Amino acid sequence: MQLPINRRPVADYPQQLTESTCKLKAKFNLSGYKDVEKKKVVVGGMFPVHRRISSSDGNTSRLPVSSGCEGFNFRTFRWTQTMLFAINEINGRTELLPNTDLGYVIYDSCFTISKAVEGTLTYLTGQDEAVPNYRCGSGAPLAALVGAGGSDLSIATARILGLYHFPQVSYSSTCSALENKFQFPTFLRTIPNDKHQSTAIALLVLRFGWTWVGTIAADDDYGKYAIKDFKEQVEGAGVCISFSEVLPKVSSPEDIQRIVQTIVEDTAKIIVVFSSDVDLSPLIQELLQHNVTNRTWIASEAWVTSALINRPGVNSVLGGTLGFGVKRADIPGLERHLLDMDPYADPLTEEFWETARHRAVEGNAMMPRAVRGVPDGLCSGRESIAQLGNTYSDVSQLRITYSVYKAVYAVANALHNLEHCEDGQGPFVGGGCANISNFEPWQLMYYLKNVRFKVPHTGEEVYFDEGDVEGVYDIINWQVDGNGEISYVTVGNYNGSAAPEDRMTLRNDSIMWNDEEMEWSNEAHDACLPKIIEFLAFGEPLGITLIAISAFGALATIAVGVVLLLNLGTPLVKANDALLSFSLLLSLVVTFLCSIVFLGEPQHWSCMTSQVGLALGFALCLSSIMGKTAVLMLRARALKAARLRAKAAARAAKEAAELAREAAESANQIIPDAIVTSSLNNTDTNTCSDPETDRITCGHQRAIAAVATLIQAVACTVWLLILPPHPVENTSAQNIKIILECDEGSVIFICCIFGYDMLLALLAFVFAFIARKLEDHFRAKPRDGAYTGTSASLATAGTQVNNTMASTAIDD
Repeated sequence: MQLPINRRPVADYPQQLTESTCKLKAKFNLSGYKDVEKKKVVVGGMFPVHRRISSSDGNTSRLPVSSGCEGFNFRTFRWTQTMLFAINEINGRTELLPNTDLGYVIYDSCFTISKAVEGTLTYLTGQDEAVPNYRCGSGAPLAALVGAGGSDLSIATARILGLYHFPQVSYSSTCSALENKFQFPTFLRTIPNDKHQSTAIALLVLRFGWTWVGTIAADDDYGKYAIKDFKEQVEGAGVCISFSEVLPKVSSPEDIQRIVQTIVEDTAKIIVVFSSDVDLSPLIQELLQHNVTNRTWIASEAWVTSALINRPGVNSVLGGTLGFGVKRADIPGLERHLLDMDPYADPLTEEFWETARHRAVEGNAMMPRAVRGVPDGLCSGRESIAQLGNTYSDVSQLRITYSVYKAVYAVANALHNLEHCEDGQGPFVGGGCANISNFEPWQLMYYLKNVRFKVPHTGEEVYFDEGDVEGVYDIINWQVDGNGEISYVTVGNYNGSAAPEDRMTLRNDSIMWNDEEMEWSNEAHDACLPKIIEFLAFGEPLGITLIAISAFGALATIAVGVVLLLNLGTPLVKANDALLSFSLLLSLVVTFLCSIVFLGEPQHWSCMTSQVGLALGFALCLSSIMGKTAVLMLRARALKAARLRAKAAARAAKEAAELAREAAESANQIIPDAIVTSSLNNTDTNTCSDPETDRITCGHQRAIAAVATLIQAVACTVWLLILPPHPVENTSAQNIKIILECDEGSVIFICCIFGYDMLLALLAFVFAFIARKLEDHFRAKPRDGAYTGTSASLATAGTQVNNTMASTAIDD
């Protein structure tokens, strides 16, 4: 292929004629699979079959060639074969694309951005070389790209494909940044967005009450965005991040040593890791060499079931790991496809066989000849792949593999809908449809965004909500079996679409942890022992102390009640309203005795009684005090007002007397022996404050106490009906113990209930503060009718006014 570039007029070259030419600046070195002959539509794929690119010699004396790849990855090679299997399966179906044969072009991204970009450009041009912005190939139209592997790779390819509105369906790129449709308008994925996983891991940390956590993230968008979201959620809930390390993308022994040293020296025993298995593997190897144990690892979906991490010997370091895995499924027929692969079909398959054979022989050398599974010697091509024993043929944990399978079927179903569009009823201008043999990428993108189908064999319904699928995960625990090998055990689930309280289900009793005490096995580690069940018992020292204090307080309160009962007829008891006093004493007895209910094995009745009884006891006690202080407050205000009136009247009387004297003297009149006026000599006791004339009577005080307590009773009843306290088994506080305790049911309810008690206490304090200057005795009305106390003070104030005014009678 040749394209005219740098054309200049011949006049610019007077001495010679030149012919313009098109030259390639470099050659790409790509490996993969290709089948496009006699195919109606071609689907692209990109998988990180190798872990890295090989180093370049830097030779500048020859045409540049992109670097090759090294580090064969059996797990990702299985993903590649799954795409081939899915396409073959679709081509054999009669209900899906019955008239269309799918072809494929699959490239190895080598887990490197540069290789992913090379593959994308080559794929877009339709031939083995990349010429940007040109479609130089002929033949079947390109449908979509399934890939490209990691989030960093997909971000790079999505920016290029988005320029052409070219669809991309990822099976493992979970970075939350990819949800931005402004930057990545044609990116879709069959794996959940990491914002769900960050929330799930944060909820797990909070569920177990961990407050001191370390974090490790890969040095890419996947790790950085996920850890950022995780930190924001847990730090807001009071969790402290002890350390935060970043794994190098390029091999760096110094950085790995530094991270290991941080883990060893730090006190955090919970470590959250967002990383791919490729980036995490060097750190795990170093931790094995340093024998770093007694840590609980929280794994992201990228490495939670990775055989690259789960190698022999890691059980001491990673046993007990908890992680989140995407939805798992069985794919009938896939295992047979994986095992029936021809070793001489293509260079990539030959490399797989050579690598598998080499690693199997290395493993054999470490085993006695009697138990070796693979014979020594050169590869013959007749060996059984299953006998080689690597992760490629392991179909027990098809998670990302299943995501690949769904991605291929998503493209196929979108193509099916495009092909079977009826003219006049299509989605394009004038109800038009696209031609399956010659369509534009943006036309297929429409169908992909709106596709909805059920996955064969599993029946799962797949659709894209703004490019993402629902956030559903299995919670996986790495458990060491009797042979010392790690198995993946599902101990719970997470559904990001459910209500907040129902999103996570966790079977705590199924979790095995990694600590120095080995959880709850016996000393010989050949049998399991039941965990110790612990609760605050009556016979324990703390229980005995609590019972003694409660009993003393209750008995002392009862004794005070007996004294009041024996002195019901005394002025002091009458002045204090005996009924209100007894309700106050009753509330104190209830409060003291409620603390005893906290002892013993928690039961449903005890969990409800302990908190509710305490809340009601406080409410009755504080409302009774509030009723009493309200009366004192009003009397204090009334006494102050009466005194002010008495002083004003005295001053007025004195001024009137002086005026009368001056008038008499000026007229030389003889003042009579006595001037008596009934108006000035009024001694009507009705002007005095009577206990019965108080604005708040005893009945009012009792009503205040009853209403305030009734409000608390209604709130407690609602609490008990909606979210009642109940007994739970706390298995997370200590690994070898089950702590029986009461779950309060709702933090909001309990805060509101005891907050109401605090409000009553505040009101009682305010009333008492206002009445603080009230005279230090009580009002009473003895049998002889004389007034004492506060009422007597008010009466005295009135009498003083009369006496002052009567003194205006002047002797001659």
